Amino acid sequence: MRMTKNRHDELFSQAFARYKKVSSLAILDLAFRSFFLLAVAGSIIALVQWVLFLSGKSAIGAYALTPVSLHMHEMIFGFGATVAVGFLLTAVQTWTGQQSLKGLTLLLLIALWLGVRASLYWGGENSALFALVLQLLWWLIVVYKFTRLVLRAANKRNYIFIPLLVALMCFNTAFIITDILHFSELTRHLARTSVLLFCLLMGVLGGRVIPFFTMRATALSAFHTPVLVSVITLISSLAGTLVFFFGYFFTLPFTPATLMILSGLLHLVRLSYWRSSATWAIPLLWSLHLSYFSMGLGLIVLGFSYPFSAITFADALHLITIAAMGLMIFSMMSRVSLGHTGRALVVHRLIPWLFIAIFIAAFIRFILSLFLYAQIAWFASSLLWVIASLIFLYVYIPILFLPKKK
Repeated sequence: MRMTKNRHDELFSQAFARYKKVSSLAILDLAFRSFFLLAVAGSIIALVQWVLFLSGKSAIGAYALTPVSLHMHEMIFGFGATVAVGFLLTAVQTWTGQQSLKGLTLLLLIALWLGVRASLYWGGENSALFALVLQLLWWLIVVYKFTRLVLRAANKRNYIFIPLLVALMCFNTAFIITDILHFSELTRHLARTSVLLFCLLMGVLGGRVIPFFTMRATALSAFHTPVLVSVITLISSLAGTLVFFFGYFFTLPFTPATLMILSGLLHLVRLSYWRSSATWAIPLLWSLHLSYFSMGLGLIVLGFSYPFSAITFADALHLITIAAMGLMIFSMMSRVSLGHTGRALVVHRLIPWLFIAIFIAAFIRFILSLFLYAQIAWFASSLLWVIASLIFLYVYIPILFLPKKK
């Protein structure tokens, strides 16, 4: 009996030691490390799949979603939302002074994320429901943990991210369900609304960090954006998103075009207070300013796609998804990956080329499509994105797998 108890204690000690060893891995320290790498690697796979589909070389029946839906899902949710969650689950620890997700709990989230990708790409049509369940579980853990931390700390300034995360969770879930039910137009509408939700997220986050980072890095005297400008900008963006979303279900006496143009112009007015001209020597700053400019411009062009048939909504939307979302995401990942691993905010010499590649990809995708060279635009912009992503992985894999510098 004593030997059995001793053996049990020994096994327990071994299991606990393995648990501590896994939990202490640097890659599981905070969510930004793994989620940044997973999102970027996932975007490469998504774009390779997309180019193969456009070339007629993909096995359509092998995917859980239709190829078009899979492309939208992986770039909006697999890439954009994953990075946003990685950032927020990291930032919330700083905001609240409480421990965020790490260790084996974070490993569970990683496993769920990988399970979703495996189900979408290699499970066939019958695995869509499995992917849906895994994706929903992933979102529920994320929303629960973030909400719990900010509410427990009474961190009211960041309550705004709770409904944004819940909205993204709901749209992600509805996206997969509508594709399963073959409501392709509604699926596309949900994806486009999700992009507008990201504009709201970037408006809130960008409005906080871009002026702050600019003042700190350039040693400029303090500057302030009029509160009224920021409030009206966010209200018009929210109104435009709501009108766009509900316009699919109800016949409205107006389109969201005016609100999109207005919010785009207001974003540019807001940006004009942030002294962009002082940032051109600092890649981590000019990339953020350029991404915010692209969002304002993208919303304006999106609005003009309603009265001008030469501009398609999908082409205009890519100014936002690539130049605004993509550039801001890569810029923030580059910054956070340095800052949260204890390194100086000095980027590798290749990183500015990453930012340039993303920006050029957006305008190739838009302008060549405008002149009816759509297929060249798709292939060229995808290639530039993949090159930019490979640069990020080359530079940041060693940084994100290593422990934080003291």
